[in-house]
Amino acid sequence: MSLRTHSLYEVLVSAFGPDVWKMIIPAIGDTLYMVFWAAVFTLIIGICLGFILTITADDGLLPLPLPHRVLGAVINGLRSLPEIIMIILMLPIARVIVGKSYGTNACIIALVASCVPMYARLVQGALAELSKGKIEAAKAMGSGIWRIIFSVMLPESVPTLIHSFTVALVSIISMTALAGSFGAGGLGDIAVRYGFNRFQHDVLIATVTALVLIVQAVQFIGDLLAHMILRKRHML
Repeated sequence: MSLRTHSLYEVLVSAFGPDVWKMIIPAIGDTLYMVFWAAVFTLIIGICLGFILTITADDGLLPLPLPHRVLGAVINGLRSLPEIIMIILMLPIARVIVGKSYGTNACIIALVASCVPMYARLVQGALAELSKGKIEAAKAMGSGIWRIIFSVMLPESVPTLIHSFTVALVSIISMTALAGSFGAGGLGDIAVRYGFNRFQHDVLIATVTALVLIVQAVQFIGDLLAHMILRKRHML
């Protein structure tokens, strides 16, 4: 429904009507599918890279200056690319991996490539805030690198890692909307194809509402989990 021929009130009524949401609900499913798998890979790869950056730093558990600088330079290079450029660069790679350069599965590859570098740096920042005293105490007790990682560094940084992952998750959601203009499907595709190209402002308002609700839910759950872990830790 266009604002050119209808009042704002009529557009708002239509935006929350059943006809529009019959189109929006399947798109929400596609968006959540992309967000879920992109989040899983971003979490795993980002945490691994963040720990590697921390451990191989000059003051880390296993200082390796050259690998640390090379990995840091690669991550910084990927972070410097705008999201739209990253999507374009990942299209040929997606075609090789999933057989096509459009659709939800192809979009997941671009989402991961774009969000992993950011989350890796957030993980590194979270680990940098840890108390050096606890790590030194663990080393003095004869604990090895892996024991320090899983017994000291990871447990102590969980609340901050959750907050950081929430930030990364919100970025993934916003990027799915951008990827919609490249045939990724989901809410972004509906917003571009109907809301923008066809001037159906009721559809555009509905997609924006759905995205805002998803982001709010993610932020609420992330803050709640971090708060619960901190409260449980203070009770021990």
